[in-house]
Amino acid sequence: MVRGGWAIRIAGASALGFALAACSGTLPGIEGKPPAPKIEMGGRWLLAASNAPTCGMSFTVAADGQSGDIRPEGGCPGDFFTSRQWAFQGDDLVINNHNSEPLAQLHFVGGRFEGKSISGLQITLARSLLPTN
Repeated sequence: MVRGGWAIRIAGASALGFALAACSGTLPGIEGKPPAPKIEMGGRWLLAASNAPTCGMSFTVAADGQSGDIRPEGGCPGDFFTSRQWAFQGDDLVINNHNSEPLAQLHFVGGRFEGKSISGLQITLARSLLPTN
C-alpha cells in the first residue's frame, strides 16, 4: 500500500503540472512564439495603397514554406518596385527589398494582409483573381 500511495502522489503531481501548463497556454519545453499562419503565398497578389494604383506581385515559396521571392510588376507604389523577398516572422508577413531591408510588415485580416510600409504608407495585399503572365 505504501508503494501505491507514492504512485498516486506522483501521478497526481504530474497531472497538476500538466493542468497548470495548460492554464498558462504552453506545455513545458515549448516556446511561446506563435506559429506562422497557414496561408499559401505562391502565386499572384495585388498590392494596394491609398491614392496610388495597384500593382501585381508574383510570390514564389522556398522549401521552408515560410519565405520566398517576389517579382513586382510595374507601377508599384512607394518603394515596392524594389520588393524581392518575403518571410513570415511570427504571424506577420514581412516584405523586404533587394538589399534585404524591410519595406513593410503586414498582418492577415479578413482574407488579406493589412499594414503599413516602413515609410508609413497604409497598404493591403490581396490575392489576385488574374493568372500570372
